[in-house]
Amino acid sequence: MTLKEKTQDIYNLLGQGKLLDAFDKYYGENVVMTEPTGTRTGKAECRQYEENFLGMIKEFHGLDVKAITSDEENGVVMHETVMDVTFQDGSRKQMEQVGVQKWEDGKIVHERFYYTNA
Repeated sequence: MTLKEKTQDIYNLLGQGKLLDAFDKYYGENVVMTEPTGTRTGKAECRQYEENFLGMIKEFHGLDVKAITSDEENGVVMHETVMDVTFQDGSRKQMEQVGVQKWEDGKIVHERFYYTNA
């Protein structure tokens, strides 16, 4: 399976409500995740953040993968997505983001998300 196919599988799982399954399957033990709100290091800390994020969601309305591209030789995958969610406070948002993943030995070791924190 190529890195692009693995990232497509991640988003297929997310679309089925299996974010943590995708995380457990594809993220490395020493993963670093960076986004405008901060950086997390290590699989346990990153997984806890994902669990907290899921706890804030009341209803998941959909996920649209706009693009996925990869540089297989250098272990880099980029993806553009839109998630439509309603949070526990009742606010509904379409969350648009671009992510850049660095893969080593079949696992994501670094992922940076770009989005406006509006």
